[in-house]
Amino acid sequence: MRFRFLHAADLHLDTPFEGIRRVEPFVADALRDASLRAFESLVSLAIAREVAFVVLAGDIYDGPERGVRAQLTFRRGLDRLSDAGIATFVVHGNHDPVETGWSAVRSWPAGVKVFGADEVATVPVERDGEMIASVHGISYPTRAVTENLALRFARGDAPGIQVGLLHANVGANPQHDPYSPCTLDDLRAGGMDYWALGHVHARQVLSQGDPWAVYPGNLQGRSPKASERGPKGALVVEVDGTTIAAPEFVPLDRVRFAYVEADIADLADLPELQELLTELALREARAAEGRSVLLRAALVGAGPVADDLRRPGAVAELLGALRDGVRREEPFVWWEHLADLTRPALDLDALRRRGDFPGELLLLADDLSADPERLHAFAEQHLAAVATPTLDRLAGPLEDPAEPMPWRQAVDLALTTLVTDDG
Repeated sequence: MRFRFLHAADLHLDTPFEGIRRVEPFVADALRDASLRAFESLVSLAIAREVAFVVLAGDIYDGPERGVRAQLTFRRGLDRLSDAGIATFVVHGNHDPVETGWSAVRSWPAGVKVFGADEVATVPVERDGEMIASVHGISYPTRAVTENLALRFARGDAPGIQVGLLHANVGANPQHDPYSPCTLDDLRAGGMDYWALGHVHARQVLSQGDPWAVYPGNLQGRSPKASERGPKGALVVEVDGTTIAAPEFVPLDRVRFAYVEADIADLADLPELQELLTELALREARAAEGRSVLLRAALVGAGPVADDLRRPGAVAELLGALRDGVRREEPFVWWEHLADLTRPALDLDALRRRGDFPGELLLLADDLSADPERLHAFAEQHLAAVATPTLDRLAGPLEDPAEPMPWRQAVDLALTTLVTDDG
């Protein structure tokens, strides 16, 4: 039998957005509703595609307190799915564990299975009297689950595909907490056909068949961090008997986080820079296809405009001018932040040949940039502690000092300061 199912994770309903500076009320309103509207779009997608079932792989809510508005929205969406004859399977993750969470929902609609935290449970899925799938799942009892829960899963004998629903850190992803840590080999040992994973917010296909192991990413971006940028949504998975096709990503986010760089090298003055930034904003707006965009931009490169930007208040006034041109209704493009990473026209090749301290610093920076693991280790040990006050002022708190923007910012700032002082 041919059918399809929908896989989503990390809904973080009613999430408080992180790392965002003060915004206008119309932007705040859009952010406040974004995760809830994204979930409503998920429900509509499931109904429109006539999926057989929906699997939600943890972190339905942003915290164990589970706000009333979030729970009511979730229950209303499950009612719609149930009325359409679509089964829904839910596990809780580290943000919304079972035993330490408060629930305003005492009962669930027909066809909804919320997995407990004691053991892996298995639920059969039938369609037109035929067994098409078995869904296996387990929730987190508390936030910090360090047990390898994947080892509890085992394939059953029922016909149809076998789906494992798990919130876990597969492969020791350093960008996420090491909850329910496991390896791909652990997943393979469970005998599932499809692992519906949650926890990692960047969409990833860890294994393409035998088994499929997939992170859909989160439903709605939550901050300007790199892993939260770009399209967010859910996966629609086509199945023919026991053959699973490549999952189709469908964007469902309502507010998109984006990052652009504007190179000043060929610009004569600030009006030209404003024109370039406006063009970049229009490009992001088109790519968002009717969604609102929170845009973080970095000004990079060397040229005469760098001196203009270093005049007191210049960057803040340029940001204000860009915001003045923003429409005050959805969809909008809100300039969330503008970071000045420009520098005077330094001859970097000449600096590398000088053999003095600035030259040695640049060579070290080149070496670290070519080795992400060494860069992360160096940044965690030195950059966050030493440079945070300056970089906070320029680009905000360092969520990850080794991300390209703050790292380049630190290097450019150091070189410019050293060479200027030396000259």
